[in-house]
Amino acid sequence: MEGTARDCGRVSSRTERKAQERAKILQQEKQRKTFKLVSQILKKSESERTEEELATLQQCEKMVQELRLRQIRRDALKRKQEEVLDGPDELQRKVKELAAAVRAATYLVVYTGAGISTAASIPDYRGPNGVWTLLQKGRSVSASDLSEAEPTLTHMCIGKLHEEKLVQHVVSQNCDGLHLRSGLPRQALSELHGNMYIEVCTACSPPEECVRLFDVTEQTGLHRHGTGRHCSRCGAELRDTIVHFGERGTLDQPLNWKGAAEAAAKADAILCLGSSLKVLKKYACLWCMNRTPNKRPKLYIVNLQWTPKDDLAALKIHGKCDDVMKLLMEELDIQIPEYDKSKDPIFSLATPLRPEEADSHHRKLIAPPSGRPAIFQGSAEECGRAPVQGGWFGRGCSKGRKKKKPLS
Repeated sequence: MEGTARDCGRVSSRTERKAQERAKILQQEKQRKTFKLVSQILKKSESERTEEELATLQQCEKMVQELRLRQIRRDALKRKQEEVLDGPDELQRKVKELAAAVRAATYLVVYTGAGISTAASIPDYRGPNGVWTLLQKGRSVSASDLSEAEPTLTHMCIGKLHEEKLVQHVVSQNCDGLHLRSGLPRQALSELHGNMYIEVCTACSPPEECVRLFDVTEQTGLHRHGTGRHCSRCGAELRDTIVHFGERGTLDQPLNWKGAAEAAAKADAILCLGSSLKVLKKYACLWCMNRTPNKRPKLYIVNLQWTPKDDLAALKIHGKCDDVMKLLMEELDIQIPEYDKSKDPIFSLATPLRPEEADSHHRKLIAPPSGRPAIFQGSAEECGRAPVQGGWFGRGCSKGRKKKKPLS
């Protein structure tokens, strides 16, 4: 009898639990339908709403408030993503102010983002046609042949300003290696997210570094950095230097975090070019946050879109980096050097592949300047039929997709 009673009790509790789950599902379904209905009513103008619809809005006051708050957030986000251009007169006035700040600075550090490389046909991330923007809209990202990219006017201006001792250090988020190729010295550069042309052996001490004439990230990705080639000194597998989203960079070079932190500590002015600052803002050491606000470096921002540091900036210029830098160099009366492929440091720094490594990659090579012998980096036949999208670029794209949360 006791066993029968226990069995009945278990059946009863199971039945009750299922009934509760069913009721919960039905309630959620009812809420979704009501949410959809209220959303459709709010899209109508007040004059178009029927008495029944007005009564529904009164009954669902909390839901109405939630939907209106969501719309406000969407509108604010849309405004932040819009690109704004200063008019010619306003741009000229702001560039004059920037030029005065550059002259007055005793230690100027430049922070650069993807916006300085768009003129080299390398897409940015958060612009209207940026990687993340397209992915969030459910659109595909077109491939880019990064081997054909060359330093832009902005890259060359930054290098010249360093040569003139007006810029002391450059902190870059870009992996395209264009700062190095513009002639900027390694000691004056921190590539916080790595360089697509550099692979290293971390088993050696100090790490053995190999500069290549092709994108070394073909086989690499998030938490998977082996390139398939091996160190000529110790035989260990080489790895790329890319820091993907969700990873923490630990390499000394080319990341050079020590140089970036030391430069920020000395800086009395910071110029941000073509960066949304959404990633850089997380690195507190780059903004001297341990100082009181009036003792932090003065901040100057050049970007078409809103950034989270705009309210703290001494000056915000809405303009394309190349346009602003051209005007700045005119104000400073400094001639802008043209990129000369025959002087590109990557050709003198490059490490040739060994014969057994000839088929270790299928990336297109950076073409050597005319009159200069090619460094052996693999067979032309293999490189000619390469896919053109960089490994670091392609692997990063997939991380931009966000699953939509169901309506509550």
